[in-house]
Amino acid sequence: MSSERVRGAAVAGSWYPGTPKAIVAEVEAYLERITTKAPPGRIVALVSPHAGLRYSGPVAANAYATLRGRAGLTVVLVGPSHHYAFDGVALWPRGAFGTPLGQTPIDEDLAGALLAESASIVDGGRPHVEEHSLEMQLPFLQHLCPDLRLVPALMGRQTRASVEALAGALAVVVPRSSRPVVLVASSDLSHYHAAPAANRLDALVVDDVARFDPERLMARLEQQPEHACGGGPIVAVMSASKALGASQSAVLRYADSGDAGERDKSRVVGYLAAAFTAAS
Repeated sequence: MSSERVRGAAVAGSWYPGTPKAIVAEVEAYLERITTKAPPGRIVALVSPHAGLRYSGPVAANAYATLRGRAGLTVVLVGPSHHYAFDGVALWPRGAFGTPLGQTPIDEDLAGALLAESASIVDGGRPHVEEHSLEMQLPFLQHLCPDLRLVPALMGRQTRASVEALAGALAVVVPRSSRPVVLVASSDLSHYHAAPAANRLDALVVDDVARFDPERLMARLEQQPEHACGGGPIVAVMSASKALGASQSAVLRYADSGDAGERDKSRVVGYLAAAFTAAS
């Protein structure tokens, strides 16, 4: 694998620890504290937050505990681009993603199939280089899932057209994969409101997820996109998971940044962990 196709860690040592031992210790500490039970059925997709690990890790652990020990898995990571605005979906389709835990190879077959399926999905490495929304899923995934492969996908302007293009492409190509596939939407919820206001805003998104209603969430985001920075990825993953056989939604945990760290409730960010499951 050529070195230029290895996307190195951008936020290790700041957003999460910079050494393997420290990453594993922190991840395991969060996993040991979860109180939710894994939902019944086969995990088709997850929602997980992407803030600094000390803030969002206690929530994300509830999603990723459902994947502990899943070997040979491909995870399609769908998150928002915070640094670059663009239409469509940008993949990192070859090589690997690296963190202090090692280099996780890209599932190049599945990534290539997505590129071939939709003109809205492109080989776009530049938005990935500094982006944290996908990297913040790797401390859990790399630790919990042996023989993991990734398909990293970033959404730019999160328009309905981009959401529908990605959801439709995933619905077509995932069933053709030779490996089991789980979709992950990376998103935080509202940003920097006082906790009571944030919790009221976030409850609307949480309710749409609990109802497994991607259309209602998309309509909500078109009116107020600030409800979730990765709202488009959530809708795309919800829609695709329905097409892939998921019939149940489980909200695993909601919290805000004031529940961790300095416990400042004056300006919080909301975090959600959720799972979408099929009967078998």
